Amino acid sequence: MGLFIKGVFVLASTAFIGECIEFLINLVLARELGEYGLGQYMTILPFVALIMILSSMELPISISKFIAERERKFHLPLLKLAVKLVVILIIILSILSFFLFTIFDVFTSIHPFANWVVIILIPIVSLSSIARGYFLGVQRMGKIAVANLFRRGLQLFFLVLIFSQLDLSIDQSVLIAICSIVVGELFEFLFLFSAYFFQIRDLKKEIPGKLPKTVLAKSLLTVSLPTTGMRIFHAFSHAVQPILIKFSLVTGGLSFSSATEHFGRLAGVAFPIGFFPAFMAHSIMTALIPSVSKAYAKKDQVQLLMLLKNVIKLTAAYGIPVCIGLYAFPETFTKLFVESKEAADYLRLLWPYFFLHYFSIPLQGFLIGLGLLKDALFHHIWSTCITFFLMYFLGSNPLFLMDGIIIGMNTGAVLLMALHYFTICKKIGVSFTLTRQHPLLSHTRK
Repeated sequence: MGLFIKGVFVLASTAFIGECIEFLINLVLARELGEYGLGQYMTILPFVALIMILSSMELPISISKFIAERERKFHLPLLKLAVKLVVILIIILSILSFFLFTIFDVFTSIHPFANWVVIILIPIVSLSSIARGYFLGVQRMGKIAVANLFRRGLQLFFLVLIFSQLDLSIDQSVLIAICSIVVGELFEFLFLFSAYFFQIRDLKKEIPGKLPKTVLAKSLLTVSLPTTGMRIFHAFSHAVQPILIKFSLVTGGLSFSSATEHFGRLAGVAFPIGFFPAFMAHSIMTALIPSVSKAYAKKDQVQLLMLLKNVIKLTAAYGIPVCIGLYAFPETFTKLFVESKEAADYLRLLWPYFFLHYFSIPLQGFLIGLGLLKDALFHHIWSTCITFFLMYFLGSNPLFLMDGIIIGMNTGAVLLMALHYFTICKKIGVSFTLTRQHPLLSHTRK
């Protein structure tokens, strides 16, 4: 428990600085791109995220889970296999991306160079995922925290430098925004891999344990494939969401330009503000996965129950005052980005969406630690289907429009959080009021 709390503290304290930098990044983008350009950037950003998800194959999670559960002597054989898988992945993804971008007009509508910028991300993210997974598994959270600061700090510096020196069109500015992601990821990779190199050198001095390659591959893929599937679905739904929102609003009677501006206020202003405190949720989730994996491998029900209680207490401690502030003073926050009454209204109405996601994010990490990857995936599918149905049904109604979109999002957040929580309670053998009912259900890891 001490390592978990220490990990959360280290990640959260540095993540707060990182989120402040991220906030400044969004502020720079909002002022430089304007509402229309911001809407355009937010529309293609999910596709960039999808490429990054495929490039990592969620290896940080599968590697960290294996490292946390197994003895040190088995670490090096797994990492060697992970490198081989990553090299194959880089080759396949690079070739597929080249042909797909040649056939489909995904990024060239922004700028002819945008395709190549996105392809550069593939090897950077893939190789970084190995180092990130190792440091998560051995719970060296400080390395991860500093790497995140490097990434965001360099991204902000790059944006400010370019935008202050050059007078760019909207399309060129959007391209620069994409390039800033690559710059940040590159410096994060250099930092993590240099530290990882010294760790591997120490591991090579020890006698490695022997496990069949099939066991090692299964340990990686049984976690990374379903988790990647979940992340792909999540990224796909986020890629579809801008299209669905704008289509629903146009169906409800708004012009395409007006619908794009409304989406820009939602995704470019309300979301960055509401999700700013989510650095705590992500910090808890990152520290939670190895802690839950280790406790579940030992069938330690008391430890799992204590971890779940701490997640709820920590989340409520920051989530409740944050959402009170979002509801009471939305104009104070949105004026930092744009002068827009609509953006303030969206932020006020979305407080349940943000509050419940503060819980859902670490609870998803709890599910991953328990090996309930398929459950987490199906939870996202169900909640997204309900969300999209309500968003279109209400958003296309002239009486609701953006209010209908927000109702759909809040409803989906309620469903997702409830499914996560009830599934965890059932799996670890506790009631919904967090009292023990029956022994811990046996796990399936051989």
